[in-house]
Amino acid sequence: MSLPCTRSALLLATLALATTATAETVEIKGARFPAALETEERRYERIGHGLFRYMIWDAYAGAYYQAQGFPRPAPQSDVPRRLELEYFHAIEAEEFAEATLKSVRKALDEARYAELASPLEAFSERYRDVTPGDRYALGWDGDRLTLALNGETLFEGDDPALANALFGIWLGEEPLGEAFRDDLLGR
Repeated sequence: MSLPCTRSALLLATLALATTATAETVEIKGARFPAALETEERRYERIGHGLFRYMIWDAYAGAYYQAQGFPRPAPQSDVPRRLELEYFHAIEAEEFAEATLKSVRKALDEARYAELASPLEAFSERYRDVTPGDRYALGWDGDRLTLALNGETLFEGDDPALANALFGIWLGEEPLGEAFRDDLLGR
């Protein structure tokens, strides 16, 4: 018996394949990112994942998650979201702080940057050195911004503008790497 081949049937088959493909943990150079993350507040679903290369080196792998049930992708909004990055090389805290400040300054106009200068500085001071295998997680749960290193919370704040600025350097119009951004957003 053959099944009818209608647009609806093709759409359902495509959705089933997409769901199956994203339901698994992905591994990038040994970094594993599950299809979903559970926190105390909610469930996050992986939107995309990718590998960031710097010159000839594989620098880090990452995955972008959004709260279950929200439109995708919405990296600069009030939607609860999370970005996880696992590093393949040692990086000093000062390098993270410098890159964050420089990238946010480049992405924002002078007035918006001036408004965020103090909270951005406080955020950047919380970075720690990383070694291969370490993982940073940037999260916004709708009320609270967090930065964690290997599960240890280093920063907590409640400024949605700061959250959007920080997610914006990875996922906004002027990201650190266009191909990496597109992979994280599942494009």
